[in-house]
Amino acid sequence: MDRVEVSTVVYLPAEDVYEFLLAFRRYADYSEYLESVRQFGDGGAGTEYALRFEWWKLHYTARSAVTEVDPPRRIEWRILTDLDASGRWLIDPIEDADGSTQRAGEPIRGEDGSAPKTEVTFVAEYAPGSASDGIVDLPRFVSLGWVIEKIKPKIREEAERIVRRVVADLEGETRDVALRIETS
Repeated sequence: MDRVEVSTVVYLPAEDVYEFLLAFRRYADYSEYLESVRQFGDGGAGTEYALRFEWWKLHYTARSAVTEVDPPRRIEWRILTDLDASGRWLIDPIEDADGSTQRAGEPIRGEDGSAPKTEVTFVAEYAPGSASDGIVDLPRFVSLGWVIEKIKPKIREEAERIVRRVVADLEGETRDVALRIETS
């Protein structure tokens, strides 16, 4: 399995971050290649999504599902069709030196150490070789292997873009976001 993990700090309480991330339909606004999201369910465990991707000459709709939630700490998901892939959002409050954390609904107090802080981590794991041959209608002389090799770096770029845009929406403004990125 290949894996990409992107983490950063958000200046909001974990509960607020969790509720925001659970609203998955917004993700089409954050991705360059995700054109639309249709939701079937309330957003919790068991909710399914139809994710319409477009890249180059390719168009594909993936079906995914939220498989488990642990409010306000974790949202697990899995792709249901054509590809072995899964992932999660991890939401971890960062305690201040005095051991306190910010409560949901309290005002944000700036980046001087007095603000609520939450570490947000996006993880995606996928097996590129598990993609079904008929997954997309490929142009003549283009192999699925070629497409997979071209898409691999796009997955990392998309993960970074999504996390940066989520932070901007959560905090209400764009800032230079320090990301920790791990791939394997």
